[in-house]
Amino acid sequence: MSVLYLIPVELGDTPQDRVLPAYNREVILGIKHFIVEEVRSARRFLKRVDKDIDIDSLSFYPMGKHADTALFAQYLKPLEAGEDVGVISEAGCPAVADPGADVIAIAQRKGFQVVPLVGPSSMIMAVMASGLNGQSFAFHGYLPIDPADRVKRLKQLELRATQEHQTQLFIETPYRNQKLFDTFCQTLRPQTRLCIAAGITTSEEWIKTRTIAEWKRTKLPDLSKTPAIFLFG
Repeated sequence: MSVLYLIPVELGDTPQDRVLPAYNREVILGIKHFIVEEVRSARRFLKRVDKDIDIDSLSFYPMGKHADTALFAQYLKPLEAGEDVGVISEAGCPAVADPGADVIAIAQRKGFQVVPLVGPSSMIMAVMASGLNGQSFAFHGYLPIDPADRVKRLKQLELRATQEHQTQLFIETPYRNQKLFDTFCQTLRPQTRLCIAAGITTSEEWIKTRTIAEWKRTKLPDLSKTPAIFLFG
């Protein structure tokens, strides 16, 4: 039976053998069709998997922000012909905070076998290292851009974190990391614990959990070019 494989990639400039099992390489080299968030970076990733891979013999189907979602069902046609298909995200595990979820939803409705491969997930690894509640947590992606809406949303989620003992997770575009941190310090209660997990698995990895009161006395390193997960609880 053909399989839709969900193929994780590195979270940054990290040797693949540190974060990806050898089994992933075996699977990848048996696939000719890839649904990818961005074609150029997917091609570079596959070259890192095997420098001798024949890239030109492979088919790539884009699922990024400018892709036509009406085509997603057609991307799965090779599965109907008995050929495996791989899904590759820009970073980490596919279908978690990226458009791969839409492709996988179609595959599930059509009854295809979906197999997730092992690899790094920045959200799960951030929860693991934070010391915050790992029994109940929620990922919210990006907070509202409007300052008033952002503060209102943070207040709502801080209340949930307190009442339900639920860890709240967020991401931001790296160059806005400092601004988001400042908003946390200005909005959240002094006793609320905030974790910043930046550059996970890379040489720039930096993971710290402090109360807001403690963060206000701490100088944040320059994270303007480093992907980060922010968690509070």
